[in-house]
Amino acid sequence: MPLGHLVYGVFSIVFIDLLLAGDNALVIAMAVRSLAPRERRIGTICGAAGAVVLRVGLTFIAAKLLDLPFLKLVGGAFVLWIAVKVLFDASDAPDAVAAPKRLAQAIWYVMFADLTMSVDNIIAIAGTSNGHIELIVFGLALSIPFVVLSANLLANLMDRYPFTIYLGAGILGRVAGNMILTDSFVTRKWRPSTTLEYVVEGVLFLLLMVGGKILCDRRKCRR
Repeated sequence: MPLGHLVYGVFSIVFIDLLLAGDNALVIAMAVRSLAPRERRIGTICGAAGAVVLRVGLTFIAAKLLDLPFLKLVGGAFVLWIAVKVLFDASDAPDAVAAPKRLAQAIWYVMFADLTMSVDNIIAIAGTSNGHIELIVFGLALSIPFVVLSANLLANLMDRYPFTIYLGAGILGRVAGNMILTDSFVTRKWRPSTTLEYVVEGVLFLLLMVGGKILCDRRKCRR
């Protein structure tokens, strides 16, 4: 590969990773928030690394990924479930549920959610790399430190400022709505308009953020 193309590819992939890491970092932070700090770091790193390994293989069939029916639909539903689950756990102290089973569960959540949310990232890197395996591996491996660092910062922020949990749940609701409505099966079957997408995303954002706050307040009152 010519040096100029290599340098351009590297910078393009770094930019793509920075641009698209935000939503992935948020869903990972929400998934591991209920773990103790040490298990949280382990869960984040292992989950993100496992997702990247899977991404490397999937990148080679990236052109077909966006056409797979139900992929983004299932992923969006799973992201929505994570947001609701975190809201139910929000009244529990993070150190209270650090059992090994919970750690393994969090790693699985991180891997599945990160993978289903990374279709756009995979497509972008596959296109930028022009099929060069070294650039594909570089781009996907580079996403690990970006996502891990961001996820840990977000999880710590949620510990310190509880209102960010509700904001994060609302954002995940918006992400889930977008994933569901842009699934290939949904678009072919119902052809949702852009306006409908905005409305659904907005409703899910408010429902999870406001409803989550009310739910958590009620649970705390029962303690």
